[in-house]
Amino acid sequence: MSIGGFLKVEPGGRLNGVLKVPGDKSISHRAVMLGSIADGRTQIAGCLMGEDVCSTIAAFRAMGVVIEDHGEGRLSIEGRGFGALRAPSGPLDMGNSGTSIRLLAGLFAGGGMPVTMTGDRSLRARPMRRVTDPLGLMGARIDTQHDGTPPLSILPGPKLHAIRYKLPVASAQVKSAILLAGLHADGQTCVVEPTPTRDHSERMLSAFGVNVGVSAGEIRIDGGQRLTATDIVVPGDISSAAFFLVGAAMVEGSQVTVENIGVNPTRTGVIEILRQMGANITLTNERSTGSEPVADIMVRGNKLVGVDISPDLVPSAIDEFPALFIAAACAEGVTRLSEAGELRHKESDRIDAMARGLQGLGVRLSTNEDGIEIFGNERGFDAGRVDAEGDHRVAMAFAIAGLRASGPVEIANCAAIATSFPGFLGCAQQIGLNISTH
Repeated sequence: MSIGGFLKVEPGGRLNGVLKVPGDKSISHRAVMLGSIADGRTQIAGCLMGEDVCSTIAAFRAMGVVIEDHGEGRLSIEGRGFGALRAPSGPLDMGNSGTSIRLLAGLFAGGGMPVTMTGDRSLRARPMRRVTDPLGLMGARIDTQHDGTPPLSILPGPKLHAIRYKLPVASAQVKSAILLAGLHADGQTCVVEPTPTRDHSERMLSAFGVNVGVSAGEIRIDGGQRLTATDIVVPGDISSAAFFLVGAAMVEGSQVTVENIGVNPTRTGVIEILRQMGANITLTNERSTGSEPVADIMVRGNKLVGVDISPDLVPSAIDEFPALFIAAACAEGVTRLSEAGELRHKESDRIDAMARGLQGLGVRLSTNEDGIEIFGNERGFDAGRVDAEGDHRVAMAFAIAGLRASGPVEIANCAAIATSFPGFLGCAQQIGLNISTH
């Protein structure tokens, strides 16, 4: 069921049932990227076929890679090896996908061919210097707009050289771009993290036969390594599951189990924060699908309390904060978040977008440069209309708010949900959310 630009959620109800969500977006991107430059045939099961990942697929098809879609998230990729990619005939359109443009900037930086990447209006406003600056230190030639935004034009240049780079701000996308560039650099490239971030790139590179060294906050990769095709099973996306975890947690009488979710420890901050707020969460059927840990997550509704969120948890919950802000607004007491300035550089400025929407639904809060303070109220939300500002996670977060609202919640500019969770409406209706599209 497709979603137009407008959603309406009737107030009240609870969530109950068992469901599955689409494959993890971060892992899907990386599986397609590495499968395309590996030697041999890679088969992927559970791939998220949302618009963002489809942008990555389209980019490699434009560079000569044969990628077959067998339906239901099953792909086969005839890897060409990195050196056999061909220059695209025109600019590569990355749509709304920041992951695509940033990671591929690293991958293409050492390719020896001209590549231009652009995207939609939102993507063309997003900062890229955090990636292009360290790649420039490696010898990459990348042109941006005067303010460091896309389009990115990658120009042929001399072979890249390895660097040791300390991330000024924890970012899995920047780390991954540097490591991918390091595959084609002379020497050993090292990225130093101030705080651990999601490690899907390191795990995925290892699955494709690359030797990656990880110790004491440092990730190292030697240039010149080739990738060997493999089979990848993509687990369910905890970022997509988060909306239902929050929805069930904040309504007493709810019980939801989301099956086959990736529980990589660099991604489970949302579970830890909800537990600190008093949520009743149980992980069962814990197992591994190749390089990633997986579990079924069960949540029972409970009374929530406000918390001070530790900055150490910010990187492992960065994409889940829109949903967590909804939980905070329904909790007893104050929830405070700091050192989360990264939220201002997503598909929208998520601190301001969520603050405007929450205030429109009667929530008291204050914001600052890198965080937010939300004064919870057990009565929940007023009825009202909010603007998702074209951000998929903001849209889905406010949909869940309807469970604790006094009247209908209407959400405008929701079409971007298709970038990460094209089946959101059906899943939400399946477990009891009274939601419709207009």
